[in-house]
Amino acid sequence: MDRDQHELQFLGFPGVYRESSKIILKWRKIFAQITLALILPLCVVFLAHSLVSHLLTFRIVDHEDDRDYASEGSQSYRDLSHALKKEWVAFWLTMLGYFIFVFIFSLLSTSAVVYTVACIYAAKQITFKKIMSVVPRVWKRLMATFLWTFVTFVAFFVVAVALLIGWVVIVSAFLVGSGLAIAVLVILLILYVVVFVYLTMIWQLASVISVLEDVYGRKAMVKSRRLIKGKMGMSVGCFLGVMLWSALVEGLFECLVVLDLVQGIGIKIAGGLICLLLLLMVVLFDLVVQTVIYFVCKSYHHENIDKSSLSEHLEVYLGDYVPLKANSVQLEQLHV
Repeated sequence: MDRDQHELQFLGFPGVYRESSKIILKWRKIFAQITLALILPLCVVFLAHSLVSHLLTFRIVDHEDDRDYASEGSQSYRDLSHALKKEWVAFWLTMLGYFIFVFIFSLLSTSAVVYTVACIYAAKQITFKKIMSVVPRVWKRLMATFLWTFVTFVAFFVVAVALLIGWVVIVSAFLVGSGLAIAVLVILLILYVVVFVYLTMIWQLASVISVLEDVYGRKAMVKSRRLIKGKMGMSVGCFLGVMLWSALVEGLFECLVVLDLVQGIGIKIAGGLICLLLLLMVVLFDLVVQTVIYFVCKSYHHENIDKSSLSEHLEVYLGDYVPLKANSVQLEQLHV
């Protein structure tokens, strides 16, 4: 990262994108190794799950339709019921395996990329072997932060469902006009999206904090909320940009591979490989962007990270990963 710390605070989301691109291009060898080792399995499973879940869902729907037309108690009905039980078991086992795999490799990928960008920032020598030795020691901190985030999202979804049920009850009980009912529903949907995006950004920044500092879990989320103040617009722009590209890649994969909108196995294979390559780039870019946002927010709040101290805390000492400590690198406040 060639920019001076003071300059980072002035970056908007286009500047963050440019800085992230420069980092990836300059250190493309090490990022390529991380991508092949950690991000590639994550993306392969993500796309494969999209295809497999689609096939299982359509098979279940077809068999349920066939069973509806079969006479209850007939051999055909029993065979279809037995097949449906197996398919539902396969569906939920696939979902469980998918979430476990994605959960683990997401944490490992985040650990590797955040640590790498921090080493680049500190002008510290890094090798792929060293990165892979550090990753298993820091992912537990990320897991603690994820669990707190999960609890927060569950509470958010419960409140959202409660508000939706309340809206339905009020509309039904008081015969609210359709215009007013739709207006209230639109407001609720907007609030839902705003809070969802906000919580996601808090989670992403908290993940970076969990790797680079000595706080994690709830404390990392609290600190993330404080750091993101003043840079909300930049963070939202970065988040929405990456989300847009992710949605485009997923939509392209659905059209070319999942939904049979194109004919020919060769075209499907080529389309799948192109989507995989694009998704690899999007995921890597997103993780680098999240780390750059951390340094931008630090700079914005005039919290100066000493590069030599950061380098020391990134060292693996006697096999133990030493994160940034709040009292030593916590960044002395620069009063301007």
